[in-house]
Amino acid sequence: MVDSTPPPRVLGRLLLVLLLVGTGLTLILTVGITKDEPDSTFTVPERRPQPHAAVPRAAVRAPVDRPNASDQVELDAWAERVSATTEVPARVVAAYGRAEMWLRGERPSCGLSWGTLAGIGRMESRHGQLDGNRIGQDGRPDRPIVGVPLDGSPGVRAIRDTDGGRLDGDRAWDRAVGPMQFLPETWRRWGVRATRDGARPDPQDIDDAALTAARFLCADGRDLRDPRDWWDAVLAYNASVSYAQDVLSGAEAYAASAS
Repeated sequence: MVDSTPPPRVLGRLLLVLLLVGTGLTLILTVGITKDEPDSTFTVPERRPQPHAAVPRAAVRAPVDRPNASDQVELDAWAERVSATTEVPARVVAAYGRAEMWLRGERPSCGLSWGTLAGIGRMESRHGQLDGNRIGQDGRPDRPIVGVPLDGSPGVRAIRDTDGGRLDGDRAWDRAVGPMQFLPETWRRWGVRATRDGARPDPQDIDDAALTAARFLCADGRDLRDPRDWWDAVLAYNASVSYAQDVLSGAEAYAASAS
């Protein structure tokens, strides 16, 4: 980690605000309300293991992704196959798989599987698909994904603005941003550009967000194949046991379906 104190909250819980650009209208959505979620026949069996008692099975490994045409074709074909069985959009699967691949090279001892990233993405924004949103081929959602203001309302932590509204458009309170729902201050410390093109990391970009989440989970020498480390990582991402259980359930279901 950047410092010895883990970020108090990476995520904006399970409430999302989609800011409709140019209209001034704000829609507040709650994960679990199905009418605004994408139609899906994919089911996630609920698992409720005790903390530190289990890890999800490792999903089939993503292929190597190097900057040449043949490897990109292989990654895209793999993502299409996984998408067909998991109903996670292929563009998003590719981002999760690419993040796994990068971490295999950077921190092989971490043992990160893309399934865990998919489990988190499912909880945070339904892989960028809430309320008809969609991740485009450029890796960005049709509309920015921005969480509710963390203003101390019932059930919401109070976190004053830390970025002058640059990422979340709010100069009074912080909000979690992007498909993986990072707080601005956490993004400032952890955000990384997946394309390595020198541009500023963008939390709305699924490639940047997935790679940043992967690095966060693998911090402090964690081995995500170890139950204690896996739970510590996900609870650092969101300090809720039920959330971690839901992530584990999703990761397990995606791994089983893609095998």
